[in-house]
Amino acid sequence: MTHVESLFILYVMNSVEIASVDEFKEKTSKIVFYDDTPIVIFKKGKNFFAIDNRCPHRGASLGDGKYEGDIVTCPWHEWKFSISTGQAIENPNCSVRTYNICIEENVIKLINDRKR
Repeated sequence: MTHVESLFILYVMNSVEIASVDEFKEKTSKIVFYDDTPIVIFKKGKNFFAIDNRCPHRGASLGDGKYEGDIVTCPWHEWKFSISTGQAIENPNCSVRTYNICIEENVIKLINDRKR
């Protein structure tokens, strides 16, 4: 087995189904839970992004916020975050965690990375 093959097997074994692509036909975001952690999945065009659902300011649900382009706005105090990088728009010292996801056979999977 090559190094690349072993990494692929590790990747597949460490992925968890969290949603279906079909769930995003009528909406652009969905809140899911993994290990009791709320994660929000956003659809932007044909791409999907996953970030921590909690705003670091006061813990509001980012999945309930306004979402436009690459930016989600916290519904409580209007903090803005990039859905692709997790970076706060107005504060370079603040961000939310991003999660690696992939799509296999119409299933959105979270790649379990315990190192983060």
